[in-house]
Amino acid sequence: MATGEGFLTGEQRKMLKIASQNAENLSSSPKGLSSSPKSPSQLFSEHHLKVPAAGKATNAGIAVRHVRRSHSGKLVRVKKDGAGGKGTWGKLLDTGGESHIDRSDPNYDSGEEPYQLVGATISDPLDDYKKAVVSIIEEYFSTGDVEVAASDLRELGSSEYHLYFIKRLVSMAMDRHDKEKEMASVLLSALYADVISPSQIRDGFVILLESADDLAVDILDAVDILALFIARAVVDDILPPAFLTRAKKTLPESSKGFQVLQTAEKSYLSAPHHAELVERKWGGSTHITVEEVKKKIADLLREYVESGDAVEACRCIRELGVSFFHHEVVKRALVLAMEIRTAEPLILKLLKEASEEGLISSSQMAKGFARLTESLDDLALDIPSAKSLFQSLIPKAIAEGWLDASFMKSSGEDGQVQAEYEKVKRFKEEVVTIIHEYFLSDDIPELIRSLEDLGMPECNPIFLKKLITLAMDRKNREKEMASVLLSALHIEIFSTDDIVNGFVMLLESAEDTALDILDASNELALFLARAVIDDVLAPLNLEEIGSKLPPNCSGSETVRMARSLIAARHAGERLLRCWGGGTGWAVEDAKDKILKLLEEYESGGVVGEACQCIRDLGMPFFNHEVVKKALVMAMEKKNDRMLDLLQVCFNEGLITINQMTKGFNRIKDGMDDLALDIPNAEEKFSFYVEYAQKKGWLLAPLGSSVAVGSSNAMAGT
Repeated sequence: MATGEGFLTGEQRKMLKIASQNAENLSSSPKGLSSSPKSPSQLFSEHHLKVPAAGKATNAGIAVRHVRRSHSGKLVRVKKDGAGGKGTWGKLLDTGGESHIDRSDPNYDSGEEPYQLVGATISDPLDDYKKAVVSIIEEYFSTGDVEVAASDLRELGSSEYHLYFIKRLVSMAMDRHDKEKEMASVLLSALYADVISPSQIRDGFVILLESADDLAVDILDAVDILALFIARAVVDDILPPAFLTRAKKTLPESSKGFQVLQTAEKSYLSAPHHAELVERKWGGSTHITVEEVKKKIADLLREYVESGDAVEACRCIRELGVSFFHHEVVKRALVLAMEIRTAEPLILKLLKEASEEGLISSSQMAKGFARLTESLDDLALDIPSAKSLFQSLIPKAIAEGWLDASFMKSSGEDGQVQAEYEKVKRFKEEVVTIIHEYFLSDDIPELIRSLEDLGMPECNPIFLKKLITLAMDRKNREKEMASVLLSALHIEIFSTDDIVNGFVMLLESAEDTALDILDASNELALFLARAVIDDVLAPLNLEEIGSKLPPNCSGSETVRMARSLIAARHAGERLLRCWGGGTGWAVEDAKDKILKLLEEYESGGVVGEACQCIRDLGMPFFNHEVVKKALVMAMEKKNDRMLDLLQVCFNEGLITINQMTKGFNRIKDGMDDLALDIPNAEEKFSFYVEYAQKKGWLLAPLGSSVAVGSSNAMAGT
């Protein structure tokens, strides 16, 4: 009992005793007795008897549900999963023996192989990006190749993570020598706007400021170094000065980031000659400093404006060896074009040639324009018209093909500039068709109506340039028609400024035109001189045109040639016949016909016949000559019948209000000469003006309506 009953309760001992007695009786009873008392194990089973694990009973310590009688009558301990032990049936569906798959068996099925779960690591794109940029930065610090670093970063993609590149680049450089710090600043300037957007540059420095406390743990002078990086970014124009003020508002005053901004502002950016100080702070660099490059760029551009030698300028740009910094060339060139208005054609020519040669890439060109867009507000303080000038440069650059049209979508005034560009583009397409139709029909009134329907008077200079360019590439007939049309347009819808600006645009592109038209310079001089003879331009306008051109360019030489043509003997007659006796001779002939029909009417002619003669002239753009000669004749003959003729012509629409005003203005401009022949000319003219105003012939008070030339070369003939 000591071994078997050591841990049994009193009730359990009683039951065990009864079971032992029954067992003795069972062994002495005859075989075959059907009803037998229950064995101890059966009793244990019914009462769920369990023996504590500390018990040492051989049978009683084993849970009854794990005890089974074998065929031999022995009690054996069964496995918990029901497979049994020796002499038992084993578990359900057990085929006996251990299962083994033979891969060489013809009936082998790979699907019977046991499954194995393989763990897969889920990668974070940001972590992958951070690991990749570390290798790019390390390689850059080793080679110093800005182009390769920019290319690798561009190929890496994930541009939304570029702000972390800024943080990693600066933080790695902070823990290295001055050489790497300088290299990091140069790389940031190279990547700005080309690979990394300005907003990402800003955000990258923001997270650097936020982590300044952590950086200070590992880098002793982290505050001063990071302050210098920010000051350098401001000097290099990749961070706006306003960044410091805005960033301060987002940082606690007790943070290291706030200290960084204070140091940058007070110790670096407020110091005298701070740009030079900041640029040379890491003087151990093997690279030329950004400030030195900027100075060289400024020098070569000013030298180019003085010499006009585009080939030499391109060579100097190439020798700088900073292709990643060519956006600075673009920016400074555009600013120079705004500062020196006469330099604009030369600057545009240089940028176009640099683009066509592949010297300045399209991305660098767009980046230069983008940088200038961001600084327009500051530039407007020095150049009040900076914004309007810049907006006028963009369509020219896109039209000539050296600025990508996609720049419109990324510029700050996207919708407005894009719409303006599209509008000008459509205008150019329309006017080419209008000019071709005019060359076929010779119908000036129809052309004027078509131009008015377009409703773009601000583009009149563009029309003039297109008209003369198309005429220069045709025969003398079309050249004569172009000159006659200019005279008509000046009277009807073009101001003198429109004509002047149109000729300036023509002369600015004279060298390009000469590539397609062999004698372009001489023909342009003839067009200019003819415009003076036709009263479209005054001689003083040639001085104005010349002042808007660089002194040594082809256009300036053309203006000088035009002056020589005008100063020659019999210049008026020669220039009117310069295109071989075309419509110009008809203009001179028209003056004689006008004089004759007015004399015939004055001597008793019929108003209807006089109107028909004016109509038969077929030169409605020249009807101001009818008005002028009619008024002069009325003063000389002291016969007011001429006013009746003018009234009928006005009522029938034969002489328009523009032509009427033009005729009166021509009389007013030539009053000093007229008074020598007609003593009371001023008195009579005042009466005619008052009469015309009452009848509604005139647009406005004389001198304030349609622009008129002061030369009267034709008026006196």
